[in-house]
Amino acid sequence: MEKVRIAVIGVGRMGQHHARILAENPHCELVAIVDRSRERAERVAQQYGCEGLKRYRKIYEMVDAVCIAVPTSLHHKVAGEFLQRGIHCMVEKPITTTVDEAEDLIRLAEEKDCVLQVGHIERYNAAVRRLREILDKPGFIECHRMGPFDPRVSDVGVVLDLMIHDIDIVLQLVRSPIASMEALGVNILTDKEDLANLRIRFESGCTANLTVSRVSPRKQRKIRVFQKDTYVSIDYDKQSMELYQRVPRPNPKKGEPAADIVRKRVRLAKEDKIALELDDFLQTILQGRKPSVTGQSARDALHVAVETARMIAENKTIERFT
Repeated sequence: MEKVRIAVIGVGRMGQHHARILAENPHCELVAIVDRSRERAERVAQQYGCEGLKRYRKIYEMVDAVCIAVPTSLHHKVAGEFLQRGIHCMVEKPITTTVDEAEDLIRLAEEKDCVLQVGHIERYNAAVRRLREILDKPGFIECHRMGPFDPRVSDVGVVLDLMIHDIDIVLQLVRSPIASMEALGVNILTDKEDLANLRIRFESGCTANLTVSRVSPRKQRKIRVFQKDTYVSIDYDKQSMELYQRVPRPNPKKGEPAADIVRKRVRLAKEDKIALELDDFLQTILQGRKPSVTGQSARDALHVAVETARMIAENKTIERFT
C-alpha cells in the first residue's frame, strides 16, 4: 500500500480540521467526506476534490481507513461497523461512552487486525513530549483545564469533554496503579457536571490534582509537575515549558540556603498537533506498527473518567480503584 485511502466521518469543528490536514498529507488519498448534513458534507468535499455523502455505509468499499469525529455517543456504533469490515479507525476522544463499549472495539480491532487509534491529541504536544524525557519519578501533578461554555458539546459532561485529556497524560506520566480517588463537581449550565475536581493517589506515592471547568471566562490549559529537585510548568496551548531545578550551592556560608532554584525557559518549536496525530495514524497503518495512542490506553483513561463522573453524580469517594 503506497497511500491510505481515507474518509472523514463527521465534519463539525474537529472533523473539518481533519479533512483539511488529510487532504494535504502525501501518505493518503482523501476519498470522501461523510456528515449527517449532506449540504455540509458536499461543501467540505468540494473544497478538497472528493465525494460528499450523508450515509457512511456507502464508503465501505472505497476506503482503507476512516477518521471518526461524530458525537461520542455514536463512536461505538460507527467505529464498530468499520472495524468489523477490516477498516482501520482513528476515533476522536473519548473512545466511547462506556468501558464495555471500548472493550468491544479493542476486541474487534484485534480480531480483524486493524489499527484502532484514539484522538488524545495532547500526546503530540511538543511540551508534553519533552516532559516525558525529563521526568523520572513525579511526586505531585497539578492540572488546570478551563474555558468558556461551548454549546456544541452537549452529549457529555466536563469530565469526558475536557478532564479526560489530563487523565490520559497523567496516567502516561505516572505509570502506576491507582490507589484511591476523590472527586467533586457541580452542574451549572447543563444537567451534567460543568466544573469538576479529581484527586488521584497512585501506589507509587504520586498525587495528581485535576481541575476542569467549561464555565470559566478565560481559557487555561496548564500542567505542573513536581519531582525531586525539579519542577516543570507547561502551557498546553502555547506548547511552552518552564523548568525549575534545585542546584546545590558549593560551600554555602552559615545562614545561607544550601541550594538555589534555577529557572530555565525550554525552547520548543510549536507544532500542529492534529497534523502529527493524523500522520502518526497513517504511518501506523503503512508500517504495520502499534499506534501511539492505543485503544487500551484510551480505555484506561475512559475508565477513570467514567468513575469520576459517577462519583460526582453520587457524591462518593473511591478508597480503592481497580
